[in-house]
Amino acid sequence: MNLDRREFLAASTGVALGSPSVSADRLLTTPPMRSAPAKRKLALLTTTYHYLSHAYHIAGRFLNGYNREDGYHFPDSNVVSVYVEQQGPRDLSKEIAKKHGLRHSTSIAEALTLGTGKLAVDGVLLVAEHGDFKYNAKGQKLYPRYEYFQKVVEVFENSGRSVPVFVDKHLSYDRKKGFEMVATAKKMGFPMMAGSSLPVTWRRPELELPLGVKIKEALLVSRGELEIYGIHALEPLQAMVERRTKGQQGVKSVEYLEKDAVWKAGDAGRWSWDLLEHALGRSQSRNVGDIRENCAQFQAPRTWDFAAASPRAFLIEYRDGLKATVLQLDGHAADETFAATIEGEKKPASTLFWLPPPPGAAFLEALAIHVERFMDTGKASYPVERTMLTGGILDWALESRVQKKALETPDLDVSYDPPKDSGFMRGAYELPR
Repeated sequence: MNLDRREFLAASTGVALGSPSVSADRLLTTPPMRSAPAKRKLALLTTTYHYLSHAYHIAGRFLNGYNREDGYHFPDSNVVSVYVEQQGPRDLSKEIAKKHGLRHSTSIAEALTLGTGKLAVDGVLLVAEHGDFKYNAKGQKLYPRYEYFQKVVEVFENSGRSVPVFVDKHLSYDRKKGFEMVATAKKMGFPMMAGSSLPVTWRRPELELPLGVKIKEALLVSRGELEIYGIHALEPLQAMVERRTKGQQGVKSVEYLEKDAVWKAGDAGRWSWDLLEHALGRSQSRNVGDIRENCAQFQAPRTWDFAAASPRAFLIEYRDGLKATVLQLDGHAADETFAATIEGEKKPASTLFWLPPPPGAAFLEALAIHVERFMDTGKASYPVERTMLTGGILDWALESRVQKKALETPDLDVSYDPPKDSGFMRGAYELPR
C-alpha cells in the first residue's frame, strides 16, 4: 500500500476519511478535550512520567488526541489508570491524573484491576524507559520491563482472562527474558506487540523494499548511547532486511568493534565504504571533514549515563548468508540512515528514517498510531518476533564487546513472516492552513 499520511492514518486507526471531525479554528494551539468516554480502557505502567518522556509522548496521544488532515482525532482507547515507579521533582503523572480523572495507582495490580481485584482494563501500555536504573557490565540499563510484565501476567492468571499488551522498545535487556515474555504471551493466548518508533516513522525518500527482494549487503548508520540507541538502529535495519524472505530471519553470529578496529574492518571489506557513502548521502546531520577525525574528536554529552568510544560497529551475519552492519558514528552523523546493495540494481537503495524533533517528537506519534490500532483489533502491525530478534542481536553484540570477539548466536534461530506493508508514515507531517 502506497498511502499518503492522511490515508494511512485513516486506514491504521479504522476511521473513515469522511467521518465527522471536531471543528475548531485553532486545533494546533487550543485543541478540544475528549467529549465522550473511550470504548476501551488502558492501563499505563511506566518507570517515569515527565516532560518529553516516552510515557508522556505515547500516553499523551491517547489522553489528548492528535491532529490529522481530516480533523482532530481521539483514539477509541484511552488511559484510565497509571502506575509510575519513580516520581521525582519532574514528575507530571499526578497532575495528568487529576486533569484527566485517571486512577493514580500504587501498584501494577491496582492499575490493571482499578481496585476491584480482577482485571478491569482492555489493554496494557508498558513503557519502561527513562529513570534512575543501574547499568550492568555489558552497558545495559536495567529497565524492569520483564518484571513489570511478570506482574501483568500474574493479574491475568488471577483474573482468568487477558488483554493486549504493548511493550515500548525492546522486550528486555536480557534476550532470555525477552524470549520468555513472547513464549508466555503465546502460551496464554494474549496479543503482544513491542518495538521502537524507527521502523514506522517517516522515510525520506519513502523507500519500501518489495517482499522477496534480493539484498546482497546492508548497512545502517546511527548514533547515541550504546544500548539505548543500539536498539533504535537494529529495529529499522531489521525492518528493511526482513523484506528479503518469508520465514527464516535468524542470525548466525554477531561481533562488536570500536575505534580503529571499525575502520580496519571497513578497509578489509567486512563492511562497505560504498554503502556508507550512500547512507550518509541521506543524512541531515552529517559533519564536514574526515570521518575518522570527527569520530575521534567526539565528546559525549554529560547527560549520557553510559558512553562508549566512537565509532562503534555491530557486524551481523544472518543464517542465509546476508551480512549487515550497524555503525554508530557519533561526531560524524546524528541520525539514522540506511543503504543496501540490491541484486540487479546499479545503485544501492537508501533512505533516512526521519525523526521530527521535540517537543512534539512525532515519531512517537507514528508508533502510538500503531499501538492504537493494536488495541482496537488485537493484531500487531508486525510480529513481536522482530523485536525479540533485535533485542537478542543487541544482547549478543554487547556480550561480544565484553568478550572482545565474534560470537555464534545459536538461540537467534528466530522465524517469522514480515508484514505485507511496513507501515511507515507516508506524506508530510506539516498541516498547512
